[in-house]
Amino acid sequence: MSLLEDAVAVLKGYDRQPELCQVYLDHLRAHPDGMGKACGAGHVTASALVVDPERGRVLLTLHRKLRMWLQTGGHCEPGDRTLAAAALREAEEESGITGLSLLPVGPVRLDRHSIPGPCTQHFDVQYVAVAPPGAAERISEESLDLRWFPYEEVASVSDTSVVRLVEAARAAL
Repeated sequence: MSLLEDAVAVLKGYDRQPELCQVYLDHLRAHPDGMGKACGAGHVTASALVVDPERGRVLLTLHRKLRMWLQTGGHCEPGDRTLAAAALREAEEESGITGLSLLPVGPVRLDRHSIPGPCTQHFDVQYVAVAPPGAAERISEESLDLRWFPYEEVASVSDTSVVRLVEAARAAL
């Protein structure tokens, strides 16, 4: 199964946000290259909110280009076989934490947003990654900072898309 086929299967099995989900599926039908960042009309990305449920906190990264506190995530790469694998890879790369595990519920949210640059939008598929006990984070070159925030503080440092993702993650936990 290709990454595109996996993405279509994941989206067809996703039962929340039906209208937005259909927009994703229509985009991929119209743009078979829509999994890669070379697709100028927009492309699917995979992200994961890293959570420490025992301490009631999430790990956010201060994105180098956007200068916003966001969940980990980004572009799918040619070696990614599934959206879940892409989300987990991105989370491990950007957090420096090994041993993360995705919640088995699949994606918890979709978030379509405009981006600066030659590509106009991301069709983000969002997962939840649980940090193992004693996890030690490490800032990557894609981040200016990396910090744990209690669930309740996220609204004061990030935008509504991240707040909604935290809400969805907490509901899935």
